[in-house]
Amino acid sequence: MPHFPQTNDPMLVPQRFPSQFSMQTPGAVGGNLGQDPLGVQSKQLMQGPMVKLTWTFPSLPEEPVQPEIPFELRNPLSPNSVGAQCGENSVYVEVMEDFFGTGQLLMASMVYTPQEYSNGVPIVRSSGAVVSIECHYPRMHNVSSNVLVPTWVPYAATKVAVERLVFSLKLMTDEWLFERPSNQYFLGDIVNIEASVKTYNHVPLRVFVDRCVATVSPDVNSAPRYSFIENNGCLVDAKFTGSSSRYLPRSQIDKVQFQLEAFRFQQANSGLVYITCILKAVPVATATNSEQKACSFSPNGWVSVDESDQVCGCCDSTCS
Repeated sequence: MPHFPQTNDPMLVPQRFPSQFSMQTPGAVGGNLGQDPLGVQSKQLMQGPMVKLTWTFPSLPEEPVQPEIPFELRNPLSPNSVGAQCGENSVYVEVMEDFFGTGQLLMASMVYTPQEYSNGVPIVRSSGAVVSIECHYPRMHNVSSNVLVPTWVPYAATKVAVERLVFSLKLMTDEWLFERPSNQYFLGDIVNIEASVKTYNHVPLRVFVDRCVATVSPDVNSAPRYSFIENNGCLVDAKFTGSSSRYLPRSQIDKVQFQLEAFRFQQANSGLVYITCILKAVPVATATNSEQKACSFSPNGWVSVDESDQVCGCCDSTCS
């Protein structure tokens, strides 16, 4: 750097460069770096922008907002792919190969565990399943956990079972909905009679009218007397008198309904008729036979209200 003499004159300010060196601008004519003895490149003073910048950083596009839509997760429906039929000593089972109803066929096994696909694909498209099948059978006889010493049914057990059976014989209205509030009838009327049994702790029972007799007094052995159901359930009034008396189809298995045309005894002036019937009930599983039946007489012969009419074949003779 050149040496400048020091002075105390306030008007003289030390200069960093000699005055004969003027500032050069990059576009000035005659500017030549080779002519700058000090090798200093001239600079231009930076000034602020003349127009305000409007550029900003780009932002990501906003995703459209999905509107609310009604949606409810549907639970899969049971494909009903297992069927079972219970027998007395065996169970017959059928299982559809499309067990879940998804088109994925299963191996024939009651306990099914899904296996991976071949070629090492570690996925399955079904779940394991175990199907339990139970068969429930009605009891045919009284069952107890205690050992019964005698081989016969004790009288006490029979007595208790009989006491829990409640039989009823009612006069019913024409609609068969209610018990008839009056027991007065006129000749030509139809008497609707319903026999029933309440089972309580017993297995389901079917009730029968074994025999019925009409008398002029409460004594069943008095005379005159008229037996209009006999021979273990044969309603003979239609056969003897040509009436329309008959059994009706069963509305319930523990009830039996029959219609009887009103009548009077020719030699009695009181107009009273007492009807006494013997009822019995047997398990529903027991088939009807000549001793357990309800038969009506028709122009085409005897007709049963339960099963085959063949059980009524003995009504013209002696059933038992």
